Amino acid sequence: MNTPATAAPTIEDVRAYWNRRPCNIRHSPKAVGTREYFDEVEARKYFVEPHIPGFADFPAWAGRRVLEVGCGIGTDAINFARAGADYSAIELSEESIGIARRRFEVFGLPADLRVMNAETLAGGFAPASFDLVYSFGVIHHSPDPRAIIREIRKVIRPDGELRIMLYARRSWKSAMIEAGLDQPEAQSGCPIALTYDEDEVRALLDGLFEPVEMRQDHIFPYVVEKYVAYDYVRQPWFEAMPEAMFRALERHFGWHMLIRARPV
Repeated sequence: MNTPATAAPTIEDVRAYWNRRPCNIRHSPKAVGTREYFDEVEARKYFVEPHIPGFADFPAWAGRRVLEVGCGIGTDAINFARAGADYSAIELSEESIGIARRRFEVFGLPADLRVMNAETLAGGFAPASFDLVYSFGVIHHSPDPRAIIREIRKVIRPDGELRIMLYARRSWKSAMIEAGLDQPEAQSGCPIALTYDEDEVRALLDGLFEPVEMRQDHIFPYVVEKYVAYDYVRQPWFEAMPEAMFRALERHFGWHMLIRARPV
C-alpha cells in the first residue's frame, strides 16, 4: 500500500505557528505590553545576540525610509524608530504585530505596521520607496523565499541596501539539529526552517541583488534549562573555552548568516 504524501507546509501553517508563540515573547516574566516588559525583552535579546545592533546599524538610517520584513514583537523595530528612521514593517503573525503596536504606543514613536504576507508585499507599497529593507531570521521560514526577494526588489530604491539574516547550513546549530540534539526554534514543530550556504544565498539573490558581505555569527552557549529561568550558565564545553576561541568558532560555524546586498 502506498503511503500518502505529506502536504508541504503552507503560509497559513507558518502564520499559525508564530501566532501560537511569537518569537522572544518569553524574554521577560513581566506583564506583556508594559514598559518594563519591553525593556527586559530588549536587554535579553541583545545580551544573547549582541551582533544584531552592529549588523542593523540603527543610527545609520536616521531620516531614511526603512522597511522591516517580519518585525515580530518589535525589538529591532523600536530601535530603528528611536534612531530616527521613517519606519515601516510587515508581519505575518497578528499576535506578534499586536504586541509590536503596543510597544510603539508605550514609547510614543510612530510606525507603519501592517499584517501582510511577505511573498506579496509589493502590492502594499510604492515601487522603489525604501532605502533599507531589513529582515532578521524571517525569510527562511517562508514556503517561497525567492518570491520574497523578488517583492523586496520592487520596493527598494536602486541605491538602497538589503540586510538579511538566514540560517547557516554549515553551522554548529545545524549539526546539532541533524544529530537530533537541537531544534531550529525555542518552540517545537516549526513548519519551515531552511538553511543556506554562501552559494545558495547567491542563488536566492541572483539577478536581483549582489551580495557585498556575507559572514556568520552566533552560537547559543547557555544551558537551556537554566536559561529559561533567566540564569545565564554556559555549557561546560563553552565555559572552558577562551573567549577568543569561542568568537572564532562563531565566525566559522555561527547559526546566523549575515548578508548585506545591493540591488542590481
